[in-house]
Amino acid sequence: MSNKKLTVLGIVAAAMVVWAVVQSQIAHRTTGGMVAGAALLQGVDPETIGSIIVQADGNTVTLSRMGNNFVVMEKDGYPAQTSQINNLITSCLDIQTSELITSDKANYAELGVSDEKPEKAVKFLKADKGVIAGVVIGKAASDTQGTYVRRVSDDKAYLSTNAPWLQTAALDYIDKKLTDVDRANIVKVSVTAPDGSYAIANEPNRGVVLENIPAGKIAKANEVEQVLTALTSLQFDNVKKDTGAVSFDKTYVCRLKDSTVYTLNLAAKDGKTFAKCTAEFMDKSEVLKKNTQESEAELKAKEAKLLARDKADAFAKKTQGWVYEISEYKAKNLTMKFADLIESEPNKPSEPNAPADANSTAN
Repeated sequence: MSNKKLTVLGIVAAAMVVWAVVQSQIAHRTTGGMVAGAALLQGVDPETIGSIIVQADGNTVTLSRMGNNFVVMEKDGYPAQTSQINNLITSCLDIQTSELITSDKANYAELGVSDEKPEKAVKFLKADKGVIAGVVIGKAASDTQGTYVRRVSDDKAYLSTNAPWLQTAALDYIDKKLTDVDRANIVKVSVTAPDGSYAIANEPNRGVVLENIPAGKIAKANEVEQVLTALTSLQFDNVKKDTGAVSFDKTYVCRLKDSTVYTLNLAAKDGKTFAKCTAEFMDKSEVLKKNTQESEAELKAKEAKLLARDKADAFAKKTQGWVYEISEYKAKNLTMKFADLIESEPNKPSEPNAPADANSTAN
């Protein structure tokens, strides 16, 4: 290799060294004692968290640990969605600092990071309510990209370019999906109410059948389908403990191929629809292992049965003692009357006039 080529390579190598040194210096610059790009909250072990308090606009959400999970205290201790809790913790622990803005408390209100009126704040507490750590998330910076943040019990406010958007309502931390029944697995739906009862079968050969239609009437296909599939994706708008204050007088029952039966007791009060829910796996036979080798089909069938049984048991356990508020448009599908599902048969077209007799003579 020529000396000229060696010289060129040497210059490139030297430039790379200089670039690496500069980048190292940038990455390790400090922002008032904290390394730029470092986590705002450090040394927090999620396993030690006993409760989490989320504050915004005067609203507070309290998430308390119950065993390995959390519950939402503002919703009578209803189970919190694990993925939402994990996301909240992770997003707070991932906040990084990029620039020190101020250490003067007089500037906090303008930045939205004051303890009294924070834009948003999250505190992680021990089981004994002692504070582990916390973060105050303030306003978005107007002259640069980023959001003002501050650690609880720390005077320094920083600019962060990855401050999370926090969910601040109690229902944000609850899985609002109540049921997710597969339409293909529905065998029959039965609705019982003081003003009448009816049943809809989902038959392999005939399809969806509204039973006991009176003579001269036919089923409204769309409405019958809506009632049949009411549990395929049923969500609730609110939840509270069952105090016995609501009288339930309607029942919606959905039976599945695997023998699972979902039962919803329904009530209307103050213009709202409420539901108490449960599920039962009706096949009580044991799942036993044969002494002989079992086929893959047999093993899959046994696995499916165990999974369905566990799902029904988990649903019954989770919903026991709770009353769910169902949105109006979803409740309509659960509470339709039999008269809403039928209509008169269309008039048959009149028979065409019989052809004139070829042997007849004109007058």
